[in-house]
Amino acid sequence: MAETTVVHLLRHGEVHNPANVLYGRLPDYHLSENGRRMAETVAASIAGRDVVALFSSPLERAQETAAPIAKTFGLDVTVDERLIEAGNVFEGVRVGNGDGVFRNPRYYRHLWNPLRPSWGEPYNEVVERMRGAVLSARAAARGHEAVLVSHQLPIWIIRLAAEGRRLAHDPRRRQCGLASLTSFTFEGDRLVSVGYGEPAAALVRRPTVPGA
Repeated sequence: MAETTVVHLLRHGEVHNPANVLYGRLPDYHLSENGRRMAETVAASIAGRDVVALFSSPLERAQETAAPIAKTFGLDVTVDERLIEAGNVFEGVRVGNGDGVFRNPRYYRHLWNPLRPSWGEPYNEVVERMRGAVLSARAAARGHEAVLVSHQLPIWIIRLAAEGRRLAHDPRRRQCGLASLTSFTFEGDRLVSVGYGEPAAALVRRPTVPGA
């Protein structure tokens, strides 16, 4: 029988973001105190799993989310640039409270094509790099499990691609909460299922902070 390998895509926890901006790839955005609790909760929830490899986006919030998992399993965190947040022209812009990007005419020139999307990294490019990261993790953890810490949009986009769904979507409908796990199960090289769970759901505050 083919070996079973599970690759878990973990979205980082809540970020300290008092200015209420879309932080994207900007540096120095760290987990909030609640976000650290989320990371610890996830690590505890998977402590009994067969995790042998751990990868993270280079951004601080992702590496801080990976830290309790590294401690739990005695693993080093391997930084994989392919797991980084999607590029976005609105990085640093305040969102919500009536001053969001969709309510400001000066941003309309970036909103002409939601299918690509015109305001950021093309979805097909996100799929390509995320697929590469997942396949690398699958190879590293063959017959076991791996955790990849990334961001909402990249995780959601690779899930859409894996399930054969269209990539253009309503961001409000993404099933990828803070500190959630999207799990790809492979039999040999064949993807056989995609699972989803929110081990830290009790810690998620509504509305969630902006960003990814």
